[in-house]
Amino acid sequence: MTTSDEFTGISDVQIRLIREELEEQLSRRNTQLRDLRSVVDGGGGEAVARLDALADIASTERAIAEVSKSLARMDDGSYGTCADCAKEIPFNRLKIRPLTRYCINCQRRHETR
Repeated sequence: MTTSDEFTGISDVQIRLIREELEEQLSRRNTQLRDLRSVVDGGGGEAVARLDALADIASTERAIAEVSKSLARMDDGSYGTCADCAKEIPFNRLKIRPLTRYCINCQRRHETR
C-alpha cells in the first residue's frame, strides 16, 4: 500500500541539492544580517528605522539558526527523519520545506495544538 506521502528514500543527489540550497540561503541571510547590523551600528537615521532594523536582525538570526540546524542534521544523519515519530520525511516535502523537522501528520498535530 503506497501513498504519495510515503517515503521512498532520499538519494545522495537529492541531499546534495537541498544542502546547496540551504548553504545559499545561509549565505544570503548572513549578508542580510551584516547589512542590517551596519544600519543599526551606523547610528544615524530615525529611531523607528533602527527599531525596524533590530526586529529584522532578530528575525534573520532565527532564520540563520534554523538553516544551521538543518545543515547540522544533514551532517549527523538525522536530516529527513521526523523529530516526533522518527519516520522518514518524504523528499517532496523536504524539497518544498527544506527546514521542516516533521512529517505531514506530526506537523498537523503541532498546528492543531
